Amino acid sequence: MALKDLAEYLVKSLADHPEKVELEEREEDDTVLIGLKISPEDIGRIIGKSGYTINAIRTVLQTAASSRKKRARLEVVGQGDLPVPEENGEAGSEAES
Repeated sequence: MALKDLAEYLVKSLADHPEKVELEEREEDDTVLIGLKISPEDIGRIIGKSGYTINAIRTVLQTAASSRKKRARLEVVGQGDLPVPEENGEAGSEAES
């Protein structure tokens, strides 16, 4: 199963509006970047209290990616921000509301 498909399955399973879930996948070197765009009503549900839910999804994706000798990075992007932004090394830009 592709990482994008796994992320889509996990997020759609949690979302109240699964039809509004969009994912964009891009590979750079050994890293798979996945941009996640969801309904504003689902942002709290997907991120979870203190970010526990989104971090659990990231952990599952990273575990799946490591079996392919890759790294995974999942970002929640704002409306209209797809495709995934270029990696610029700035910390703290992983989950935007």
